[in-house]
Amino acid sequence: MDKTLKLGTSSTAKRRVQRLGYGLMTLAALVTVLPIVLIVVHIYSQGLPAISWEFLTAFPSDGMRAGGILPALVGTIWLTIGTAIVSVPLGIGAAVYLAEYAADNRWTRAIRIAIINLAGIPSVVYGLFGLGLFVLFLQFGTSIIAGSLTLAIMTLPVIISTTEEALRAVPNSFRVVSISLGGTQWQTIRRIVLPQALPGMLTGVILGLERAAGETAPILFTVAAFFLPRLPSSIFDSTMALPYHLFVISTQVPGMPVKIQYGTAVVLLSFVLGMNIIATIIRSRARARRQW
Repeated sequence: MDKTLKLGTSSTAKRRVQRLGYGLMTLAALVTVLPIVLIVVHIYSQGLPAISWEFLTAFPSDGMRAGGILPALVGTIWLTIGTAIVSVPLGIGAAVYLAEYAADNRWTRAIRIAIINLAGIPSVVYGLFGLGLFVLFLQFGTSIIAGSLTLAIMTLPVIISTTEEALRAVPNSFRVVSISLGGTQWQTIRRIVLPQALPGMLTGVILGLERAAGETAPILFTVAAFFLPRLPSSIFDSTMALPYHLFVISTQVPGMPVKIQYGTAVVLLSFVLGMNIIATIIRSRARARRQW
């Protein structure tokens, strides 16, 4: 009888602790998410009135107090594409080597630690590095290629680390079965491991490209122009970009209408959210086809 009573009391106490834990986690989630939601709602409510076809397709005018943001929008797209072209193949290739080919020794462990440390370096340091290497030493000047290479180096640690974790999460039995059936290691990686790791790899790629699309400091040193009356015609031209353009019209242009500032922020935020949505759709479909 006493034992049954003690067991019931212990079970009740555990349920209370569990409910308390769930309540604290829910509160932490609300405290984290709610301010972000409020900020996004505020930006869209202030910026949507400025959005129009002319705003998206016209050049700035009247000292950037009127007109549109076409050069900045096109420049951001160019920089994001350039960053992806450089960073995605290199990042995935490095992650495949570390996860599938490299031996687990002190050198590979040192490399992984270095990658983690590189992910935490402030973006302004990458900007100074890009200025010294690509703009001055290689004489690319302030150009799209210099900015793209700088952003690619900045995003590589994120892509490498997340892709390696995604590859390591694939069950080893998949590799064993493939090799036992006569497949080579590269065939196993290409046809089995990479498709199964695609959702995690895609997450890392999108996280890296989102950071590149929203950064100001690296492009300030390597590519961004205060104002250009034309679109770039080659990768060796400088360009405007949404993050730097938003900084300029918010701090450097007197008498700037607030709705244009918020409208630019809406476009930049929508660009990043759009990348997230596309990645989420692809990731969900890939996970639905996953065999584990």
